[in-house]
Amino acid sequence: MHFGQIMLADSANGEGIRVSLFVSGCTNACLGCFQPETWDFNFGQIYDESVEDGIIEECKKPYYSGLTILGGEPFEIPNQKALIPLIRKFRKKLPGKTIWMYTGFTYDTDLFPGGKRYCEVTDEILDNIDILVDGKFVLALKNISLNFRGSENQRIIDVKASRKAGKVILSPLNN
Repeated sequence: MHFGQIMLADSANGEGIRVSLFVSGCTNACLGCFQPETWDFNFGQIYDESVEDGIIEECKKPYYSGLTILGGEPFEIPNQKALIPLIRKFRKKLPGKTIWMYTGFTYDTDLFPGGKRYCEVTDEILDNIDILVDGKFVLALKNISLNFRGSENQRIIDVKASRKAGKVILSPLNN
């Protein structure tokens, strides 16, 4: 996997101060995407264990609320497989901090068994993240006044509550 950027002290992509990893590779190709260069799976730098360890070390700083993973598209199948070690390490070493992920795919159709972005690690990823912002960016529904998302069709999902309930539970941050 490649990544385009690691943003430190990010406050735009989740609650609190966060480390944000922008992965490369996206097949959604949303019209109006703010980072079309990240559609290329080879854009940016190679993601390896040293990058992963650097992210964990940075997130240990007390002022960070957690990690945000976005892109590109984290739920492209090869990206899921590359990200699962980071998510496992993060949960083990930083259990009190949150993980947010962004996807242009839809939680309750694409990320479930039989969905177009479901693979052997999807459930483990979903079981270990706190918030998922889902849905393609739709330029016609762009709204800059929304919390943590770009278009009105996108949802901020409380993943832990959704997994427990067996249906989508929206975060209060959707308002």
